[in-house]
Amino acid sequence: EVQLVESGGGSVQVGGSLKLSCAASGFNFDSYAMAWSRQAPGKDLEWVSGINWKGDLVNYGNFVKGRFTISRDNAKNMVYLQMTNLQREDTGMYYCGKATASWRPDGLHDVASWGQGTQVTVQG
Repeated sequence: EVQLVESGGGSVQVGGSLKLSCAASGFNFDSYAMAWSRQAPGKDLEWVSGINWKGDLVNYGNFVKGRFTISRDNAKNMVYLQMTNLQREDTGMYYCGKATASWRPDGLHDVASWGQGTQVTVQG
């Protein structure tokens, strides 16, 4: 059974930083690409970032503008999202996802499973 457990969310001031983590289990982690998405209150799920199985190909949603960095550690079955210069509009629930294949996912349609999410709130 695929399990994805996000952590690291919280409340920060505008301009602050957070690092989200996702612990994956139940599948061959280094055979799959991974992703992050988010959902703001009252809005649709939004693509944040994707990373291929090896960790050398990534992409980001247009709104990221160099502020976020996705990474993974295949030895630990972990994927991360480092977020800097957070803005109020970054507030929402952030989800970790397992892609359908090993190559870099390009959107929500490339993700097979999502975790339960971790809340990020940006104030100020």
